[in-house]
Amino acid sequence: MCAKVFVTGVAGFLGSHLSERLLGQGHQVVGIDNFLGGYRDNVPADVKFHEADACDFEKMKTLLKGMEVVYHCAASPHEGLSVFSPNLVTLHTYNSTVAVTSAAIFAGARRIVFCSSMARYGEQPKLPFTEDMTPLPIDPYGIAKYAAEMAIQSLSKAHGIEYTHAIPHNIIGTRQKYDDPYRNVASIMINLMLQGRQPIIYGDGEQKRAFSFVDDVVDPLLKMGFDRSVVGEAINVGPDEEYTCVSINELARKVAVLIGFKNLKPVYVADRPMEVKMAYCSAEKARRLLGYRTSTNLDDGLVKMVEWIRRRGTKPFEYHLPLELITDRTPATWKDRLF
Repeated sequence: MCAKVFVTGVAGFLGSHLSERLLGQGHQVVGIDNFLGGYRDNVPADVKFHEADACDFEKMKTLLKGMEVVYHCAASPHEGLSVFSPNLVTLHTYNSTVAVTSAAIFAGARRIVFCSSMARYGEQPKLPFTEDMTPLPIDPYGIAKYAAEMAIQSLSKAHGIEYTHAIPHNIIGTRQKYDDPYRNVASIMINLMLQGRQPIIYGDGEQKRAFSFVDDVVDPLLKMGFDRSVVGEAINVGPDEEYTCVSINELARKVAVLIGFKNLKPVYVADRPMEVKMAYCSAEKARRLLGYRTSTNLDDGLVKMVEWIRRRGTKPFEYHLPLELITDRTPATWKDRLF
């Protein structure tokens, strides 16, 4: 059955791919974006688009009239930057969620699907992260995401709106903003190396992450908007096979091979404060409830990203967000604009 669906962050790479798939299923899609982290040409042509900020409660009340399902993808997903621009990141991560959820309730929406983050887990005594663990976020971004989950749960209990929390791994893919110096490590590396520049790596580069290709995140998200069995659930989404967890050093080597970048000699800079060393999740719950599976591995996903960025053309990095706290711990990559 087709529905009226509202997507925040529709110009972002996750929101744009999700909207495209929703349209393909016959749903009517209304989307918003403030272009904090997306590209205008990401927005699918058949989306009824409004340039608006998810933090604007009064605007959200108006735009959400008649909507049945809300996907809240918008955020300031700048985890590392959140230590140095906590007000900005909290505003566009926590406050925006409260505004959108409240507006959805006001408008009579049936369900909200919230895109949370693996940052909610923070440092845990064991790996992989599972949904029954008590979240222990260590940076303002992770704190904002977990607080947003709790706010949605509270408002759901009070007002009866259905909700599901998606907890993606590090998402990569085409349409990802690759001229953002504050996030998206794979895109940053590709943009740099296509320009003939060495990648810049924080610390020793042995931080390990599992990367999810965007299509593999969209598939379970589609089900989260309509499946009764996932109401009230928080669900990890991302690959958990042993080979999918790679170090940042290994990621740089993979990108170099794909691009044909010769004489790889990464530039190592100081550790980024509050960065979790090892972070990856179990996807067992997603397999059980949503039939989740990995269809695009890291190498194939990187190939698609390289091809897409080559077609669009490399870009200079845009330092488009303010640093609120400039101290001796602020990364030189941002303070001195090294990218």
